[in-house]
Amino acid sequence: MQTHRIAGQLIYSRATAALALLLLFTGGLAAQTPRPLIDVQSYDIDAVADPASQTLQATATVRFIAREPVTEAIFELHNGLQVTEITDGSGAVLSGSRYEPDFTIRVPFPAALADGQEAQLTFAYSGQLKGYEGSPLEGVDVANLTTEGGWLLYPARWFPVNGFEADQFKANINIEVPAGYSVVGSGSGLRSETPNGTRFAFDFTQDSFPGSIGIVTGETLSVSTDGGAMRLYMKSIDEGLAREYGEAAGEMVSFYKDSFGAPYSGALTIVEIGQYSPDGYSAPGLIFLSPYGMRNTLNRRLLARQVAHQWWRCMVTPGNRSHLWLDYGFAWYAALLETRNSLGEEAFDLAIQETRVEALTFSEIPIIQSDRLPPFSPEIEALAGAKGAMVLHMLHWMLGDEPFAAMMHQLVEKFTFKSAVTADVEEITAELSGRDLQPFFLQWVESTATPEFKQEYTIYRLGGGQGFQVLGKVQQDMDTFRMPVELEIQTEGEPEYRTVEVSGTSSDYTVEAFGKPKRVILDPNHVILRYDDDIRVRVAIRQGEQLFGLGYYTESLQKYQDALDINRYSSLAHYRIAEVFFAQNNYQSGANEFRESLNGDQEPEWTVVWSHIHLGRIFDITGQRERAVNEYQLAIRTRDDTQNAQEEARKLLETPYRRPRREERIY
Repeated sequence: MQTHRIAGQLIYSRATAALALLLLFTGGLAAQTPRPLIDVQSYDIDAVADPASQTLQATATVRFIAREPVTEAIFELHNGLQVTEITDGSGAVLSGSRYEPDFTIRVPFPAALADGQEAQLTFAYSGQLKGYEGSPLEGVDVANLTTEGGWLLYPARWFPVNGFEADQFKANINIEVPAGYSVVGSGSGLRSETPNGTRFAFDFTQDSFPGSIGIVTGETLSVSTDGGAMRLYMKSIDEGLAREYGEAAGEMVSFYKDSFGAPYSGALTIVEIGQYSPDGYSAPGLIFLSPYGMRNTLNRRLLARQVAHQWWRCMVTPGNRSHLWLDYGFAWYAALLETRNSLGEEAFDLAIQETRVEALTFSEIPIIQSDRLPPFSPEIEALAGAKGAMVLHMLHWMLGDEPFAAMMHQLVEKFTFKSAVTADVEEITAELSGRDLQPFFLQWVESTATPEFKQEYTIYRLGGGQGFQVLGKVQQDMDTFRMPVELEIQTEGEPEYRTVEVSGTSSDYTVEAFGKPKRVILDPNHVILRYDDDIRVRVAIRQGEQLFGLGYYTESLQKYQDALDINRYSSLAHYRIAEVFFAQNNYQSGANEFRESLNGDQEPEWTVVWSHIHLGRIFDITGQRERAVNEYQLAIRTRDDTQNAQEEARKLLETPYRRPRREERIY
């Protein structure tokens, strides 16, 4: 299933992402399977991939150290792959039991391993990899072999994985493919001919998350940039757009290099994966992008996050999944900084606003419990990604540009190809700032509460021409809250800014201003992640958009109604309700809501042009061409070209809209 949204936000295209979103609104959360404490050191993998039959045959030798006395090892493996033999370091054959509901293989040891004991297991296995069939991520295509090539991503567990996204490893991977195919992977690579095809060897000698493979055909598009050489394998977009991706990736590598330090490799390989794959995924030296993620114009934000993962995942890795915000959140905020650098302050502010809304769509658990959420789900993107980015945005404001930049540099310098945890970020930040930041991290990383500010103030004139004094009080409902907050004092001249400390549920402040104050605004730049009526409206609408994109029309309507209960003039809420009615062929109700959108607050501005276009479509469908033409003309008069609105309106002036044909045959 793929759902497109006109002039809207990103909608999930994967067929069973509904399951993940259902968790979001029901409070159901994924439980983590207990794992014996072993620490994988390295893999040696020899595999033969046959795209024609979609089969993989492989042996994987896993070397590990017991970190406590253990009697068995538990690994995860794609359910499309079946283990035929398991041997230990002496060559003895071991038994193993497969449990498909959680994709695990349990291997008992002949004798318990002592704490610190080294051991190895070799798995022989084979099977078919056919998209999301048997995927450990329900409905998400992370391993697929097709006649056009394929991809084997680390999240697919196409080799036995311990401690997913937590246990870093080295890897030597050899893949043999038939003639006409090439393989790309992480690390130094060698190519050799075999009687049955070509063998590609990749040796990655650092602790990270290698193990993602692309099997490609066709010509490589090479793009030379200041950031390094970019190789691209893209089939669904034209060469011009592919080149844009390569050039933009080079620009991002250069920016991140200046911001965080040298990357593992300036050369990147970008590989297109499937329609039902994640929008994007990064492994050392590799970026995988889906057609839906790439779209038909450069998706700079998605690309910026994936390039940033070369630092925040591939080089600095989370100590365990509880600290995934060091992966998702740091890459998200790095992409926001790249937006500021490449597109300017206005684009950055807009992206921060969207991030703030996304961060509040899921608040059931704190960031530090991200391990309870499934990869690529809306919840983990909201919590570890968006909220993690907002934590960094607040920290950036508190520290200032230079100390914040130094903190990011030090993290990379100290933890390159090592694992880091939240306490490491806190420690480095405290050293640079000379401040106790434990309350900040407790509030934003280990708590779910989000403040909502109210204030009252009185203005006094100071004698002797000394200016004015503002006596104020900030109130919010979190007794444990403590953080500096900015004030904007609007005067008859230029605004003046002050910072006050807010602690507990009620905090008094006294500030002085030279100009006569007209109004005092708390947190004028919306730096702090907090609620107000506007944010509540936008969060409800965003949740409704997610539900609508997955076909939950009734549930999405309820979310939009929640938004209207707060602001009945919200043009965006009315517009989204109209979209639902339009999708249900309820054209009269849809037309009514598009009219309500036009009569509302007209925020955002694009709701005007697209409401006119949709009204025109409704009139075309219902045989009222003259009225449709009038709406298209009104759309053109707005001059708003959000998502090519002007081109769409002109097309519809030439050719009446016809709704897509619906297939209702039963075979």
